[in-house]
This record gives sequence, C-alpha cells and structure tokens, in this order.
Amino acid sequence: MIHYHGTPFTPKSERAKMAGKHFCVSFAHPDDANWCMENGQSVMWDNGAFSFRSKGGLDPIAFSIWVDPRLAHPHWAVIPDVIDGDVDEQKQLINQWNHSKELSAPVWHMGLDIDWLLHLSESFPRICFGSTQKFWQVGSELWERRADEAFNALERRGLRPWVHMLRGLSLCGERWPFASADSTNVALNFKGSRSRHLSPVCPERMARVIDARQSPVKWRLRAEQSDLFGE
Repeated sequence: MIHYHGTPFTPKSERAKMAGKHFCVSFAHPDDANWCMENGQSVMWDNGAFSFRSKGGLDPIAFSIWVDPRLAHPHWAVIPDVIDGDVDEQKQLINQWNHSKELSAPVWHMGLDIDWLLHLSESFPRICFGSTQKFWQVGSELWERRADEAFNALERRGLRPWVHMLRGLSLCGERWPFASADSTNVALNFKGSRSRHLSPVCPERMARVIDARQSPVKWRLRAEQSDLFGE
C-alpha cells in the first residue's frame, strides 16, 4: 500500500525530514508542489474539490492547466469531481478531462450507484473512493457496510482496479484492500502540536508509523447487512 501524506508542511526545516515519502498535493494548497516533485517518491495531485467546495467550487480547466507540466509517471491526478453531485455531473467532468487514463483517477462517490463504480473500474486502471454527505464519516458502521458492498461487487465482476481511498490513511491495516490512501494527518497534527506550544513531534516519525501499516492484498467476499432503515 502506498501512503500519500498531505501537504503543506511547516516549518521548512521540518519539511525536509519528509524527503523520500509519497505526497498528496492539493490544487487548493499548492505551496509544496515543486518541493514534493524534487524530493518525494511520487505525488498524487488532488483537484482540491473538498477545499474548494465552500469557495464557489473547483475550476476544472484551471486545474487541468496547472497539473499538465507535473503529470507523468509515477505522478498521477484525481480527475475533477462534484462532491454529492449526480452521475451526469461526474460524467461531464470526466469527459472534459484531456489527460491520459494511466495518469488519472476518477472518483466514485460512495453515495452513487454501484453500477457507476463498476463502469469506472472497467474504464480506468485506477479509481478513488470518495465520501459523500451520507458516508462522510470514514470508518463509521454505515461507511463500512457501503465499502463491503463496493468491494463485493468488484470481486463478483472480476475487477481489481487500483483503489485509492481519499482521506483514508486511518484505514491502513483494516480489511479493505486499498492500494493507496491519503491524509493530512501528519501535516495537521504536527503543525497543531507546535501551535499549542507542546513538545515538537518529528513529522517523519509520525509518517513512519503510518507507513508501516498495510492493507490486505485481496478482498474476501463478506455477507452484507440489510439496510432496514435506509441509513
């Protein structure tokens, strides 16, 4: 499993300790973009839809232009998406995306139909699982049931795409076979510990603990619980 650590990191003296890691750089917070390319193993370019949600929405054309000179193996980008949008809205953004499928990943929002997940998995070598309002709390009982349903459907169809879990590093070591995940846990908690005047925590040490936790290689079919109350 590849662990993508969200940026930016401050101060720069501590950022240097993270050299050699895999990074997630958001279009909404691109401060460390060049440094991550020069010092990281690989970079996942996040379109920033989550951050832009309260700022009028993501500009997909601007993101496409920004990421173009940075997009080549082993780096890849999350295709622009609409959080809580319907399938037609997601399709429109995917159709507008003009970069290689091998360097791109669409988002299957967990509130959308399983058939849409299967379609994306048949069309792209890599996909992302993204939370929606109904499944916002990653790791909740409701979220777990939906994740089980999704992986059961993929396995029954004989599909094993690279599945990346957005905001999902907390799930490392759990039952789902995510190939990669990202989180800003290290950047936020390290910054927070310093701002509260506590003893500084080395961000690399925090990342090392996270990186040591791996997900299973394959999915085993599980019994699915009935959603009697529509929750």
